[in-house]
Amino acid sequence: KMLSSSRLLVLAVLPACFALHLPAQDLRPSAQPTARAMRAGGLKLSGGTFITPSLALKGGAAAETSLFDMYLKTMSLVTNLFPLWTVLFTAIALKSPKTFDFFTTEYFTAALATLMLSMGITLTPADFVAVAKEPKSIFVQFSLCYGMMPVLALMLGKAFSLNPALLAGTVLVGCINGGQASNLCTYIAKGNVALSVLMTTATTIGAIVMTPLLCKLLLGAVVPVDAVGIAVSTIQVVLAPIGIGMLTNYLCPGFVKKMLPVTPVIGVVSTCLLVASAVAQVAEPILNAGMALQLPLLALHLIGGLVGYGLPAVMGFDEVSCRTMAIETSMKSSAFGFLLAKLHLGQYDARVPAAVSVVWMALTGSVLAVIWRFIPVTDGSDVFNASA
Repeated sequence: KMLSSSRLLVLAVLPACFALHLPAQDLRPSAQPTARAMRAGGLKLSGGTFITPSLALKGGAAAETSLFDMYLKTMSLVTNLFPLWTVLFTAIALKSPKTFDFFTTEYFTAALATLMLSMGITLTPADFVAVAKEPKSIFVQFSLCYGMMPVLALMLGKAFSLNPALLAGTVLVGCINGGQASNLCTYIAKGNVALSVLMTTATTIGAIVMTPLLCKLLLGAVVPVDAVGIAVSTIQVVLAPIGIGMLTNYLCPGFVKKMLPVTPVIGVVSTCLLVASAVAQVAEPILNAGMALQLPLLALHLIGGLVGYGLPAVMGFDEVSCRTMAIETSMKSSAFGFLLAKLHLGQYDARVPAAVSVVWMALTGSVLAVIWRFIPVTDGSDVFNASA
């Protein structure tokens, strides 16, 4: 089923892979969009081209230019309001879970792989060279993701006296990679989006080894854990889509450039469906668990974000890097955690924390991003405020 859904993904939903990176970024810091371009409501294409409404159809009819202008602004608004859609879809899933019965495990897997593909489609081998140029920040955030967050999840789970299955699911959330939505929240927070994508890439690839290893070490005596199955699923849902995305970017750059401006809403829809499907499948246990489960998951993401900001600040990182690492640490790939819990943890309730985490992850990250958006960067590290 995992492999068949991957083929479905390649054949049917390839265009969706571009969406969550709007208004996204070339991964090379030198190609960041200027403040003037962003104020114009532009969208970033691969290869460093940044389209603004006034330039999108240069030489075309005025009516067409106005229409494209409206499209770009609308898609930018829809994408930036994704936390609102997350809350709306969550409410529907809790009130009427059967609404999302159509979104089966195969569709869930394909949609999740699509989000991984959305990261791979923007990557080139040169971007991995860029990782080597930012070793300290990548290492610190990687350590927060796979060192501090799993231990914090375990401590919170025990502090709130969660039963073994819920404790296992909470720890699994702490053991997974950073989420792709962190790239958008980093953009909103005036962080370094290029660095955010590199950090997400590092933790995502690292999940192939770290997630099953940590789960076995921390949970082996709590619930049955299929570490090999977790590793295989991670390769299928993470590594393969990233590889396909990079290959597509290399072989078909023209196709990528043409498709990118017309598909932003697809990624938002995919994300909302992942959230709603996860919540709908365990709606009753979520409602029954009450605040005893909500609070530790909220605390996990909130404390993760605060430590992810404070520790780098103490270590001397600049303001923009601190904001970037905070959001990367706070925002886990909770939908991926839900899939792993469903497939490879032995008890039904183990998947409930990941479904709760999907919501709190999006809300925590977006709140931090909005707060920081209105706090000026005073140390000169704001790469987004460079003059055009």
